[in-house]
Amino acid sequence: MRDVTGRLMLLDTASLYFRAYFGVPDSVKAPDGTPVNAVRGLLDFIERLVRDHHPTHLVACMDADWRPQWRVDLIPSYKAHRVAEEHEVGPDVEEVPDTLSPQVPVIEAVLDALGIARVGVEGYEADDVIGTFTARATGPVDIVTGDRDLYQLVDDARGVRVLYPLKGVGTLQLTDEAWLLEKYGVAGGGYADLALLRGDPSDGLPGVPGIGEKTAAKLLAEFGDLPGILAAVDDPRAKLTPTQRKRLDESRPYLAVAPTVVRVACDVPLPDVDTTVPRAPRDPAALEALSGRWGLGGALQRLRTTLES
Repeated sequence: MRDVTGRLMLLDTASLYFRAYFGVPDSVKAPDGTPVNAVRGLLDFIERLVRDHHPTHLVACMDADWRPQWRVDLIPSYKAHRVAEEHEVGPDVEEVPDTLSPQVPVIEAVLDALGIARVGVEGYEADDVIGTFTARATGPVDIVTGDRDLYQLVDDARGVRVLYPLKGVGTLQLTDEAWLLEKYGVAGGGYADLALLRGDPSDGLPGVPGIGEKTAAKLLAEFGDLPGILAAVDDPRAKLTPTQRKRLDESRPYLAVAPTVVRVACDVPLPDVDTTVPRAPRDPAALEALSGRWGLGGALQRLRTTLES
């Protein structure tokens, strides 16, 4: 990875094209009748994000493996309910709407032709790619995602915030530490502990029985972090109810592995890519062909105009 010293914008690409798919009518089609609502919606998302937030660097982060085996080995239920097809070798296939899957290669080809850096690393999720870019950045970072898991990366001191789409990307929740403290009672670094204690059905994380979001926040406020909570379980003087002490003690096997699963990796071997916002297409001929084949004229032209400005 090359040095990034300006404002870096990291796109959780799958999160955004899922939102585009469900937010843009499937009546938006290519000349041959193939739905391209996710493609067109994502291009409009990126145009608005660049226009409103002026990043100097931009990376479309991809899920090379949406359910890494190293996470499944630790918690077998991790994302298990979203598996459409299991593979003995290579990543399992995620359940994706029939008319979305064919649009993903088109999205990838368009991003490549535009020259927008697109990074996925074998064995890792987009979250891990985002975590590593964030860890290595020396300037401010805007993470654009509909996944609250990435709140754990928020860091006011380093200028790291999450832009969480509420409606399209025109209305974004600018998530900083003050917002997290008001909403969840924890700062960015504590969000992963909160999430693993409370659990997350959408990711197949069981959590600790009886420990919901508010109780988890109170425990973290009282004892600081997960190791502090577990130390309190062993301390008869600590202010835990008998039920909390029992459930936390019984959950030790889960709590021993959950941090590795829930916390994003920040040491992914990133490729050497140019993350600078492209002022001109990398491959104008390919872009023209893609535009004609998929009927992307207006959306692509708007994005190109914004990138060039």
